[in-house]
Amino acid sequence: METFDKFISILNSLEKNKVDYVLIGGFALILQGIFRATQDIDLFIRNESENIELLRKSLFENFNDDSINEITSEELSKYPVIRFGTELGFSIDILVNIGEEFKFEDIEYELITLDNLNVRVATPETLYKLKEKTYREIDKHDLIFLKKIIEERNANKKV
Repeated sequence: METFDKFISILNSLEKNKVDYVLIGGFALILQGIFRATQDIDLFIRNESENIELLRKSLFENFNDDSINEITSEELSKYPVIRFGTELGFSIDILVNIGEEFKFEDIEYELITLDNLNVRVATPETLYKLKEKTYREIDKHDLIFLKKIIEERNANKKV
């Protein structure tokens, strides 16, 4: 339960500090209704210096780790992902783009309420697009469930 509490605390800090982020990856899938084991939190972040400063502030509120200072706009521009490892055994993957194909502006999200907290979670359609060209076996399973969620939502819109 400690990991889940820390997850909520991190999301709370992101919201309180007004970080421009979208939750993607395994936790986003879970919040969209797909059971998925995961050991990291994937955050898609707007790469602007002020936003990255707010991200660092949020992380410092949850972790006493000077390596947080190494998370900069410049570093995020250089690498596809920056992984921040926590003392609890999970990591936070921070992304600002996925190649040329996805930039922050391309990531559609919806607000999902979790423990009285509005969390910005990538839509099932966005999660599908992020995963459809990957080759991991787990992503193939995720795609099946995401497609079903999208079809169910579309069917409900017609009613």
